[in-house]
Amino acid sequence: MTNLRPAAVAGSFYPADPQDLRQALAGHLAAAEDGAHADTGRPPKMLVLPHAGYIYSGDVAGLGYAPLARWRGCITRVVLLGPVHRVPVRGLAAPTVGAFETPLGRVPLDTAALDSLRNLRQMVWSDLPHAHEHSLEVHLPFLQAVLGTGFSLVPLAVGDAGPAAVAEVLERLWGGDETLIVISSDLSHFLPYARAQARDHATVQRILHFASDLQGDEACGAAPLNGALRVAQRHGLTPRLLGLRNSGDSTGDRERVVGYGAIAFDPAPAAGDDTHDEDEAATDDASDAALGPLLVDTARRTIADALGLPAADAASLPDHPALHQPGATFVTLHDAAGGLRGCIGQLEACQPLGEDVRANALAAAFSDPRFTPLRAREWPGTQLEVSLLDAPEELDVHSEADALAALRPGIDGVILEWRGRRATFLPQVWAQLPDPARFLAALRHKAGLPAGLWDDDVRLSRYRVRSFSDHDGTGHGRRRPS
Repeated sequence: MTNLRPAAVAGSFYPADPQDLRQALAGHLAAAEDGAHADTGRPPKMLVLPHAGYIYSGDVAGLGYAPLARWRGCITRVVLLGPVHRVPVRGLAAPTVGAFETPLGRVPLDTAALDSLRNLRQMVWSDLPHAHEHSLEVHLPFLQAVLGTGFSLVPLAVGDAGPAAVAEVLERLWGGDETLIVISSDLSHFLPYARAQARDHATVQRILHFASDLQGDEACGAAPLNGALRVAQRHGLTPRLLGLRNSGDSTGDRERVVGYGAIAFDPAPAAGDDTHDEDEAATDDASDAALGPLLVDTARRTIADALGLPAADAASLPDHPALHQPGATFVTLHDAAGGLRGCIGQLEACQPLGEDVRANALAAAFSDPRFTPLRAREWPGTQLEVSLLDAPEELDVHSEADALAALRPGIDGVILEWRGRRATFLPQVWAQLPDPARFLAALRHKAGLPAGLWDDDVRLSRYRVRSFSDHDGTGHGRRRPS
């Protein structure tokens, strides 16, 4: 048996040509831009989305997937459950391969997570139910478009399995904000348009009220959905209807239609998630004197420990309330001559600040693909800087001229996004590229985009940072002024 599950429905459910597929995805995601977004400061925990051909349900699926782009790098694992259509399964079927493939590339499976399910009686280990199953495959290109290559997959094909059996599996895979659960299901099948609308509206209301006795004529993914709704209610998720349509809306044929819904289930807001106004900024500035040296010291001790070098016990570091709140950081290393030696970070606050700075310190030292891993003999001369990011703000720009006028040299960190590609420059990069046009050109090059590219799919966001360094031995912070 090969270690790869190749695409089975490319060319029928969605385009097989990579460029055509990217264009189709961009259209479906763009159509969803005006949809309602939750402002919880956290990614959605669970999505219920359809699995028909893209020409029928792509716009509805886009309603759920488009908002995930801001959580790229935050969501690193997707647990995907869908009903079997071709091969009967008693329980839930897990594949034995190591990756699933689409025209956009391979998606690695989280084999450790799958192995954690081996002692559950409802689990079946077989690639046969997955080989031609479309209910899972059609979601993968959307996930690749919005999350890039930084996520792994736990795909489960659900057959004859009760709510309790599915719920037990999901509890084991639940995780934190890094784990997204996607339940694949269409709604009613082959009813006249008006009857389908009434039936689907009633079904959606049952889903929004956590019914766990849905039937197959209400939702073809009733088996995975019933169990998922039990767990969602148990964890206090808040359901939110994103959209409800049917195939008649896209084809014009209203005699026999299939219903499609997009529903998000949101976790509780992040602790301390409030608008960052001037009073809060003043409070932040007042606490920088304590927080800055602590972040720098945490990063430095983390790297020293990984190198096997003497370092004070991390338990001796003082505590700070900000360390336990979600935070986004970049850790930058410079060698003794001042040259860049590594820079890795997160643009969104996905985990507690203390954990984030430790993870990024290790990644900057040992996992930046531009450099060889840091060696112990380099460490004494290595300079370290921690940048603490504010939440990104999308800019309302419609041309490169708009963008150049909006950027604030020396102040803004900038994120450039285009059709699944993304790159960022911290505000510190303005020191090397003070001209906005050169800055933007270099950022476009970093994202792997052609020189001069600008179209309606370009998205530009900016953020501010507080930077702390050990260059002068103090760790004092510098906020880029507004």
